[in-house]
Amino acid sequence: MMRRALVLLALVLAGCAAAPPETADNICAIFREHPSWYDHARASEQRWGTPIAVQMAFVRQESSFRHNARPPRDWLLGFIPWMRPSTAYGYAQAQNPVWGEYMDERGGLLSRRTRMRDALDFIGWYNDRTHRRLGISRSNARHLYLAYHEGHTGYRRQRWQQNATLDRAANRVQATARRYAQQLPACEAELRCRHFWEFGPFCEAP
Repeated sequence: MMRRALVLLALVLAGCAAAPPETADNICAIFREHPSWYDHARASEQRWGTPIAVQMAFVRQESSFRHNARPPRDWLLGFIPWMRPSTAYGYAQAQNPVWGEYMDERGGLLSRRTRMRDALDFIGWYNDRTHRRLGISRSNARHLYLAYHEGHTGYRRQRWQQNATLDRAANRVQATARRYAQQLPACEAELRCRHFWEFGPFCEAP
């Protein structure tokens, strides 16, 4: 009975997972398809300071907006599925150790890496740490991503300078963040004012 209940719960949770957006190149299309994602990104921006466009550029690079993304498995002897190279998981590809630090600090017992709200809050939290520890602007998508990927110690040691693949990824994040930032003003007013209680002075249009 317990096993059946757990299987049913897993199916329910899987059914609640949001599908990746049909158009990932336009932040307005993304938010119109998943309007709650805008609310979560805005809340993270207000709490931690990382702009919405930068947060969403991180998610696109890390998981392509797939809630259960994981690194591909290694192969033993070329044909036997083996372990994954890291514990990265979810929208933000947060790894177990740093996710544990986030959980300890934020106290979010129900937080999940597979929920966009928690993933965006994690990105904001981590980038705020990066800003305070390394002095990187919260709007500097390229260097925030380098520190996100390499960790603060790795960034200080400039390990990323010898990693051409990571350098290209950071450039993609920067380009995506810039494009999203240019697109967002075209739809932010409608996104902020879409709830029935948001009208007149109660609607904070940008």
